[in-house]
Amino acid sequence: MEGDVVIIGAGLIGLALARELAQRGASVRVLDTGEPGHAASWAAAGMLAPSSEGLDGSFYELCSASLERYPAFAAELHAQTGLDVHLRREGFVSPAYDDAGLEFIEARAAEARARGLHARMLTTAQTLQLEPALAPVRAAVFFEHEASVDNRRLGRALRAAVECAGVRVDEGLPWVRVAATQRRVNGVETAQGFISAPVVVNAAGAWAGGIEGVPEHARVPVEPVKGQMLALAMPANLVRHTIYARHGTYLVPRDDGRLLVGATGERVGFDTRVTAAGVQRLLERALRIAPGLKDLALVETWAGLRPGTPDSLPYLGAGALEGYFLATGHLRNGVLLTPITAELVADAIEGRTPRISLAPYAPERVRAASNVAS
Repeated sequence: MEGDVVIIGAGLIGLALARELAQRGASVRVLDTGEPGHAASWAAAGMLAPSSEGLDGSFYELCSASLERYPAFAAELHAQTGLDVHLRREGFVSPAYDDAGLEFIEARAAEARARGLHARMLTTAQTLQLEPALAPVRAAVFFEHEASVDNRRLGRALRAAVECAGVRVDEGLPWVRVAATQRRVNGVETAQGFISAPVVVNAAGAWAGGIEGVPEHARVPVEPVKGQMLALAMPANLVRHTIYARHGTYLVPRDDGRLLVGATGERVGFDTRVTAAGVQRLLERALRIAPGLKDLALVETWAGLRPGTPDSLPYLGAGALEGYFLATGHLRNGVLLTPITAELVADAIEGRTPRISLAPYAPERVRAASNVAS
Protein backbone atom coordinates (compact mmCIF):
# COMPACT_ATOMS: atom_id res chain seq x y z
CA MET A 1 0.00 0.00 0.00
CA GLU A 2 1.42 3.38 -1.00
CA GLY A 3 1.36 6.52 1.11
CA ASP A 4 1.39 7.28 4.79
CA VAL A 5 -1.41 6.95 7.33
CA VAL A 6 -1.62 9.04 10.47
CA ILE A 7 -3.92 7.75 13.21
CA ILE A 8 -5.10 10.16 15.89
CA GLY A 9 -5.71 8.15 19.04
CA ALA A 10 -3.60 5.38 20.58
CA GLY A 11 -6.33 3.42 22.31
CA LEU A 12 -7.08 -0.22 21.49
CA ILE A 13 -8.85 0.76 18.27
CA GLY A 14 -6.10 3.06 17.01
CA LEU A 15 -3.29 0.66 17.91
CA ALA A 16 -5.06 -2.36 16.39
CA LEU A 17 -5.70 -0.45 13.18
CA ALA A 18 -2.06 0.68 13.07
CA ARG A 19 -0.94 -2.93 13.46
CA GLU A 20 -3.30 -4.12 10.74
CA LEU A 21 -2.21 -1.45 8.27
CA ALA A 22 1.49 -1.97 9.01
CA GLN A 23 1.10 -5.70 8.39
CA ARG A 24 -0.40 -4.82 5.01
CA GLY A 25 2.63 -2.73 4.13
CA ALA A 26 1.53 0.78 5.04
CA SER A 27 3.73 3.37 6.71
CA VAL A 28 1.81 4.30 9.84
CA ARG A 29 2.24 6.89 12.58
CA VAL A 30 0.06 7.11 15.70
CA LEU A 31 -0.45 10.33 17.66
CA ASP A 32 -1.95 10.76 21.11
CA THR A 33 -2.18 13.63 23.58
CA GLY A 34 -2.10 11.16 26.46
CA GLU A 35 -0.61 7.74 27.19
CA PRO A 36 -1.32 4.95 24.67
CA GLY A 37 -3.96 2.48 25.81
CA HIS A 38 -4.75 4.49 28.90
CA ALA A 39 -8.12 6.19 28.35
CA ALA A 40 -11.32 4.15 27.84
CA SER A 41 -9.13 1.25 26.70
CA TRP A 42 -7.52 1.05 30.15
CA ALA A 43 -10.72 1.71 32.08
CA ALA A 44 -12.92 -0.96 30.49
CA ALA A 45 -13.85 -4.38 31.86
CA GLY A 46 -12.91 -6.31 28.72
CA MET A 47 -16.23 -8.11 28.24
CA LEU A 48 -16.84 -9.81 24.89
CA ALA A 49 -20.56 -10.27 25.20
CA PRO A 50 -22.87 -9.54 22.26
CA SER A 51 -25.63 -11.82 23.61
CA SER A 52 -25.52 -10.60 27.22
CA GLU A 53 -25.55 -7.01 25.96
CA GLY A 54 -28.75 -7.76 24.02
CA LEU A 55 -27.43 -6.45 20.72
CA ASP A 56 -29.46 -7.04 17.59
CA GLY A 57 -29.55 -6.64 13.82
CA SER A 58 -26.45 -5.78 11.84
CA PHE A 59 -24.68 -4.50 14.95
CA TYR A 60 -24.99 -7.90 16.60
CA GLU A 61 -23.54 -9.50 13.48
CA LEU A 62 -20.59 -7.08 13.57
CA CYS A 63 -19.93 -7.78 17.26
CA SER A 64 -20.34 -11.52 16.82
CA ALA A 65 -17.85 -11.54 13.97
CA SER A 66 -15.35 -9.72 16.18
CA LEU A 67 -15.89 -12.19 19.03
CA GLU A 68 -15.18 -15.06 16.63
CA ARG A 69 -11.96 -13.33 15.60
CA TYR A 70 -10.66 -12.96 19.17
CA PRO A 71 -8.94 -16.33 19.76
CA ALA A 72 -6.81 -15.91 16.62
CA PHE A 73 -6.25 -12.23 17.40
CA ALA A 74 -4.99 -13.03 20.91
CA ALA A 75 -2.82 -15.86 19.62
CA GLU A 76 -1.27 -13.61 16.96
CA LEU A 77 -0.42 -10.97 19.53
CA HIS A 78 1.15 -13.57 21.80
CA ALA A 79 3.24 -14.90 18.92
CA GLN A 80 4.36 -11.40 17.96
CA THR A 81 5.09 -10.02 21.43
CA GLY A 82 5.20 -12.89 23.92
CA LEU A 83 2.44 -11.14 25.90
CA ASP A 84 -0.65 -13.00 27.09
CA VAL A 85 -3.85 -10.90 27.01
CA HIS A 86 -5.66 -13.40 29.30
CA LEU A 87 -8.55 -14.27 27.03
CA ARG A 88 -11.05 -16.16 29.21
CA ARG A 89 -13.62 -18.24 27.33
CA GLU A 90 -15.56 -19.84 30.17
CA GLY A 91 -18.86 -18.09 29.37
CA PHE A 92 -21.18 -15.61 31.08
CA VAL A 93 -23.91 -16.17 33.66
CA SER A 94 -26.92 -13.83 33.63
CA PRO A 95 -29.05 -14.29 36.79
CA ALA A 96 -32.70 -13.37 37.38
CA TYR A 97 -34.09 -12.50 40.80
CA ASP A 98 -37.73 -11.70 40.01
CA ASP A 99 -40.42 -12.16 37.35
CA ALA A 100 -39.18 -9.27 35.25
CA GLY A 101 -35.64 -10.57 35.37
CA LEU A 102 -36.77 -14.07 34.47
CA GLU A 103 -38.66 -12.79 31.44
CA PHE A 104 -35.62 -10.76 30.47
CA ILE A 105 -33.11 -13.63 30.52
CA GLU A 106 -35.52 -16.04 28.83
CA ALA A 107 -35.83 -13.61 25.94
CA ARG A 108 -32.04 -13.23 25.72
CA ALA A 109 -31.59 -17.01 25.79
CA ALA A 110 -34.19 -17.50 23.04
CA GLU A 111 -32.44 -14.91 20.86
CA ALA A 112 -29.09 -16.66 21.32
CA ARG A 113 -30.49 -20.11 20.56
CA ALA A 114 -32.22 -18.77 17.44
CA ARG A 115 -28.74 -17.78 16.26
CA GLY A 116 -27.46 -21.30 16.84
CA LEU A 117 -25.57 -20.42 20.00
CA HIS A 118 -25.35 -22.28 23.30
CA ALA A 119 -27.55 -20.51 25.86
CA ARG A 120 -28.50 -22.91 28.63
CA MET A 121 -31.19 -22.09 31.20
CA LEU A 122 -30.18 -22.95 34.76
CA THR A 123 -32.37 -23.68 37.78
CA THR A 124 -31.68 -22.09 41.15
CA ALA A 125 -29.69 -25.15 42.27
CA GLN A 126 -27.72 -25.35 39.03
CA THR A 127 -26.87 -21.65 39.18
CA LEU A 128 -25.62 -21.82 42.76
CA GLN A 129 -23.63 -24.96 42.00
CA LEU A 130 -21.93 -23.05 39.17
CA GLU A 131 -21.57 -19.81 41.17
CA PRO A 132 -22.02 -20.40 44.93
CA ALA A 133 -21.32 -16.76 45.82
CA LEU A 134 -24.50 -15.51 44.14
CA ALA A 135 -27.63 -14.59 46.05
CA PRO A 136 -30.49 -17.10 45.61
CA VAL A 137 -31.83 -16.65 42.08
CA ARG A 138 -35.07 -17.54 40.31
CA ALA A 139 -33.01 -18.88 37.41
CA ALA A 140 -30.11 -17.93 35.18
CA VAL A 141 -28.93 -18.31 31.62
CA PHE A 142 -25.43 -19.52 30.80
CA PHE A 143 -24.02 -18.03 27.59
CA GLU A 144 -21.28 -20.56 26.94
CA HIS A 145 -19.83 -18.74 23.91
CA GLU A 146 -19.05 -15.39 25.57
CA ALA A 147 -15.64 -14.36 26.83
CA SER A 148 -13.56 -11.64 28.42
CA VAL A 149 -10.07 -10.26 27.91
CA ASP A 150 -7.78 -8.25 30.16
CA ASN A 151 -8.01 -4.96 28.29
CA ARG A 152 -5.00 -3.44 30.05
CA ARG A 153 -2.85 -6.37 28.98
CA LEU A 154 -4.35 -6.09 25.50
CA GLY A 155 -3.29 -2.44 25.32
CA ARG A 156 0.28 -3.33 26.29
CA ALA A 157 0.37 -6.15 23.75
CA LEU A 158 -0.90 -3.92 20.95
CA ARG A 159 1.63 -1.22 21.83
CA ALA A 160 4.41 -3.80 21.64
CA ALA A 161 3.04 -5.22 18.39
CA VAL A 162 2.93 -1.88 16.58
CA GLU A 163 6.45 -1.05 17.71
CA CYS A 164 7.65 -4.44 16.43
CA ALA A 165 5.96 -3.56 13.11
CA GLY A 166 7.88 -0.29 12.87
CA VAL A 167 4.99 2.02 13.71
CA ARG A 168 6.00 5.27 15.37
CA VAL A 169 3.84 6.21 18.35
CA ASP A 170 4.03 9.83 19.56
CA GLU A 171 2.43 10.26 22.98
CA GLY A 172 1.84 13.15 25.36
CA LEU A 173 1.46 15.69 22.58
CA PRO A 174 0.17 19.08 23.80
CA TRP A 175 -2.24 19.28 20.88
CA VAL A 176 -3.12 17.66 17.56
CA ARG A 177 -4.88 19.38 14.68
CA VAL A 178 -6.03 18.00 11.34
CA ALA A 179 -4.72 19.94 8.35
CA ALA A 180 -7.48 19.98 5.74
CA THR A 181 -9.26 21.96 3.08
CA GLN A 182 -13.02 21.78 2.63
CA ARG A 183 -12.49 18.76 0.38
CA ARG A 184 -9.57 16.68 1.63
CA VAL A 185 -6.99 16.15 4.36
CA ASN A 186 -3.35 17.07 3.87
CA GLY A 187 -1.94 15.74 7.12
CA VAL A 188 -1.76 16.62 10.79
CA GLU A 189 -0.27 19.54 12.69
CA THR A 190 1.22 19.05 16.15
CA ALA A 191 3.30 21.08 18.56
CA GLN A 192 6.30 19.25 17.12
CA GLY A 193 5.54 20.21 13.53
CA PHE A 194 3.52 19.30 10.44
CA ILE A 195 3.11 15.67 9.34
CA SER A 196 2.13 15.29 5.69
CA ALA A 197 -0.20 12.35 5.05
CA PRO A 198 -2.79 11.51 2.40
CA VAL A 199 -4.80 9.50 4.95
CA VAL A 200 -5.78 10.60 8.46
CA VAL A 201 -7.84 8.40 10.79
CA ASN A 202 -9.79 9.80 13.71
CA ALA A 203 -9.66 7.12 16.40
CA ALA A 204 -9.74 9.61 19.27
CA GLY A 205 -12.52 7.96 21.28
CA ALA A 206 -14.53 10.33 23.45
CA TRP A 207 -12.52 13.26 22.06
CA ALA A 208 -13.22 12.42 18.41
CA GLY A 209 -15.92 15.03 17.96
CA GLY A 210 -13.66 17.89 19.00
CA ILE A 211 -10.54 17.28 16.91
CA GLU A 212 -9.43 20.70 15.70
CA GLY A 213 -9.03 21.49 12.03
CA VAL A 214 -11.83 19.25 10.81
CA PRO A 215 -14.28 21.35 8.72
CA GLU A 216 -17.75 21.64 10.19
CA HIS A 217 -19.38 19.48 7.52
CA ALA A 218 -17.00 16.62 8.30
CA ARG A 219 -17.46 16.62 12.08
CA VAL A 220 -19.43 13.90 13.84
CA PRO A 221 -21.16 14.20 17.22
CA VAL A 222 -19.40 12.20 19.94
CA GLU A 223 -20.31 12.58 23.61
CA PRO A 224 -18.21 11.28 26.52
CA VAL A 225 -20.09 8.76 28.67
CA LYS A 226 -18.43 8.33 32.04
CA GLY A 227 -18.12 4.87 33.50
CA GLN A 228 -16.99 4.44 37.09
CA MET A 229 -15.69 1.03 38.16
CA LEU A 230 -14.01 -0.63 41.10
CA ALA A 231 -12.03 -3.77 41.88
CA LEU A 232 -12.18 -6.09 44.87
CA ALA A 233 -9.45 -8.48 46.03
CA MET A 234 -11.03 -11.89 45.45
CA PRO A 235 -10.08 -15.30 46.84
CA ALA A 236 -9.41 -17.85 44.11
CA ASN A 237 -12.55 -19.04 42.31
CA LEU A 238 -14.98 -17.12 44.51
CA VAL A 239 -16.57 -15.87 41.28
CA ARG A 240 -15.71 -18.17 38.40
CA HIS A 241 -17.55 -16.66 35.44
CA THR A 242 -18.43 -13.15 34.41
CA ILE A 243 -21.80 -12.33 35.97
CA TYR A 244 -23.91 -10.04 33.81
CA ALA A 245 -27.02 -8.90 35.64
CA ARG A 246 -30.02 -7.02 34.37
CA HIS A 247 -29.62 -3.23 34.06
CA GLY A 248 -25.98 -3.63 33.04
CA THR A 249 -24.27 -4.43 36.35
CA TYR A 250 -21.46 -6.93 35.96
CA LEU A 251 -18.79 -8.79 37.91
CA VAL A 252 -15.70 -9.76 35.93
CA PRO A 253 -13.06 -12.07 37.50
CA ARG A 254 -9.45 -11.47 36.53
CA ASP A 255 -6.61 -13.95 36.56
CA ASP A 256 -4.63 -11.65 38.87
CA GLY A 257 -7.14 -12.14 41.71
CA ARG A 258 -9.18 -8.98 41.22
CA LEU A 259 -12.93 -8.91 40.72
CA LEU A 260 -14.07 -5.98 38.60
CA VAL A 261 -17.44 -4.36 39.33
CA GLY A 262 -19.01 -2.03 36.79
CA ALA A 263 -20.18 0.27 35.65
CA THR A 264 -22.00 3.57 35.87
CA GLY A 265 -23.13 5.39 32.74
CA GLU A 266 -23.05 9.15 33.24
CA ARG A 267 -23.29 11.97 30.71
CA VAL A 268 -21.33 14.57 32.66
CA GLY A 269 -18.87 15.82 30.07
CA PHE A 270 -15.17 15.11 30.50
CA ASP A 271 -15.37 14.58 34.26
CA THR A 272 -13.29 11.52 35.22
CA ARG A 273 -13.57 11.84 39.00
CA VAL A 274 -14.48 8.78 41.03
CA THR A 275 -17.35 9.86 43.29
CA ALA A 276 -18.67 8.56 46.59
CA ALA A 277 -22.13 8.17 45.07
CA GLY A 278 -20.74 6.21 42.12
CA VAL A 279 -18.80 3.80 44.32
CA GLN A 280 -21.78 3.37 46.64
CA ARG A 281 -24.07 2.56 43.70
CA LEU A 282 -21.66 -0.04 42.36
CA LEU A 283 -21.15 -1.69 45.74
CA GLU A 284 -24.87 -1.82 46.46
CA ARG A 285 -25.55 -3.49 43.13
CA ALA A 286 -22.67 -5.93 43.54
CA LEU A 287 -23.77 -6.97 47.03
CA ARG A 288 -27.34 -7.58 45.84
CA ILE A 289 -25.92 -9.96 43.25
CA ALA A 290 -23.39 -11.63 45.56
CA PRO A 291 -23.77 -10.73 49.27
CA GLY A 292 -20.60 -12.63 50.15
CA LEU A 293 -18.51 -9.93 48.53
CA LYS A 294 -19.08 -7.65 51.55
CA ASP A 295 -15.91 -8.80 53.30
CA LEU A 296 -13.60 -8.35 50.32
CA ALA A 297 -11.07 -5.54 50.26
CA LEU A 298 -11.69 -2.62 47.90
CA VAL A 299 -8.35 -2.33 46.06
CA GLU A 300 -8.97 0.08 43.18
CA THR A 301 -11.46 2.60 41.82
CA TRP A 302 -11.33 4.40 38.49
CA ALA A 303 -13.39 6.07 35.79
CA GLY A 304 -13.13 6.26 32.02
CA LEU A 305 -14.91 8.03 29.19
CA ARG A 306 -16.64 5.95 26.55
CA PRO A 307 -17.34 7.56 23.16
CA GLY A 308 -21.10 7.82 22.72
CA THR A 309 -22.99 8.67 19.53
CA PRO A 310 -26.62 9.78 19.00
CA ASP A 311 -27.69 6.29 17.85
CA SER A 312 -25.16 4.36 20.00
CA LEU A 313 -23.46 2.95 16.89
CA PRO A 314 -19.82 3.54 15.97
CA TYR A 315 -18.48 5.61 13.09
CA LEU A 316 -16.49 3.34 10.80
CA GLY A 317 -15.04 4.13 7.40
CA ALA A 318 -14.69 7.11 5.11
CA GLY A 319 -15.62 10.56 6.38
CA ALA A 320 -16.79 13.59 4.45
CA LEU A 321 -13.26 14.58 3.35
CA GLU A 322 -11.09 12.75 0.87
CA GLY A 323 -8.52 10.80 2.85
CA TYR A 324 -10.34 11.22 6.18
CA PHE A 325 -11.54 8.08 7.96
CA LEU A 326 -13.17 7.41 11.32
CA ALA A 327 -12.90 4.52 13.77
CA THR A 328 -14.63 5.75 16.90
CA GLY A 329 -17.94 5.92 18.77
CA HIS A 330 -17.89 2.32 20.05
CA LEU A 331 -19.45 3.25 23.42
CA ARG A 332 -19.59 0.05 25.55
CA ASN A 333 -18.22 -2.27 22.86
CA GLY A 334 -14.80 -0.87 22.00
CA VAL A 335 -12.84 -3.82 23.39
CA LEU A 336 -15.14 -6.34 21.73
CA LEU A 337 -14.97 -4.57 18.37
CA THR A 338 -11.21 -4.01 18.31
CA PRO A 339 -10.21 -6.85 15.92
CA ILE A 340 -13.04 -6.38 13.41
CA THR A 341 -12.75 -2.58 13.40
CA ALA A 342 -9.07 -2.83 12.51
CA GLU A 343 -9.78 -5.23 9.68
CA LEU A 344 -12.75 -3.42 8.15
CA VAL A 345 -11.42 0.14 8.42
CA ALA A 346 -8.12 -1.01 6.94
CA ASP A 347 -10.09 -2.45 4.00
CA ALA A 348 -11.89 0.87 3.56
CA ILE A 349 -8.61 2.81 3.61
CA GLU A 350 -7.19 0.49 0.96
CA GLY A 351 -10.28 0.92 -1.20
CA ARG A 352 -11.38 -2.68 -0.78
CA THR A 353 -14.95 -3.77 -0.15
CA PRO A 354 -15.05 -4.91 3.51
CA ARG A 355 -16.45 -8.39 4.10
CA ILE A 356 -19.04 -6.83 6.41
CA SER A 357 -20.85 -3.77 5.12
CA LEU A 358 -19.92 -0.52 6.85
CA ALA A 359 -23.05 1.23 5.55
CA PRO A 360 -24.86 1.18 8.95
CA TYR A 361 -21.81 2.82 10.55
CA ALA A 362 -21.00 5.38 7.85
CA PRO A 363 -20.21 8.79 9.35
CA GLU A 364 -22.41 10.38 6.67
CA ARG A 365 -25.50 8.92 8.37
CA VAL A 366 -25.34 11.87 10.77
CA ARG A 367 -25.90 14.35 7.95
CA ALA A 368 -28.54 12.13 6.36
CA ALA A 369 -30.50 11.99 9.61
CA SER A 370 -30.18 15.74 10.02
CA ASN A 371 -31.52 16.31 6.51
CA VAL A 372 -34.50 14.04 7.16
CA ALA A 373 -35.26 15.82 10.45
CA SER A 374 -35.16 19.22 8.79
